[in-house]
Order: sequence, then C-alpha cells, then structure tokens
Amino acid sequence: MKTIGYDMKEALINTFNSLGLAWWVEILTQNPRCTYYFGPFLTSADAKLALKGYVEDLELEGAQGIQVNVKRCKPDNLTIAEDLGERIDRKVKPAFSGQM
Repeated sequence: MKTIGYDMKEALINTFNSLGLAWWVEILTQNPRCTYYFGPFLTSADAKLALKGYVEDLELEGAQGIQVNVKRCKPDNLTIAEDLGERIDRKVKPAFSGQM
C-alpha cells in the first residue's frame, strides 16, 4: 500500500528530475559497449545504496569493464548500446516505484 509520504517523495523526485536536479547511477561497460542510467533518486546517498544491485545484475549478464558514476543529470535514454549504434528508449520511472 502506498502512503502519503511515498506519494510526496515520488512527486518530489519527479520535480527534481524534470529540473535536471535528480541523482542518477550511470554505468558504462566495455563489453558490451553500453551506457546505462538507473534512477532517478532524490539524493546521491540513495543512488549509492542502489548501485550495488545494478552492478551485480550487469555482472550476472556477463558485462565486463564496468565503471560507475553517481551524478545529477537528466538522461534522454536509459540504455545506449554504443557498439550497435542503438538507443533503447525506456520510460523513466522513479527508482522506488514498484516497491512497497
């Protein structure tokens, strides 16, 4: 069940994201050559807490040469497959949407 606090946090994250002030986890992999964005998050601490799971998932999928950045940005695409010249469009949702 969603709470009022949950809805307020989601609204705040969406506002921050629309202004380019939300925090995102950016993961670059060498093989395959991709850039992934995970977020948005309200704080850099929230993003840093979540990044371990994202890295573990990519490692399980066989990704190599993983570099991680936590930064404020507003990505247009959540996955960019550079070696295929492909931009995969995925709808941006708050990181905690589906929990609870």
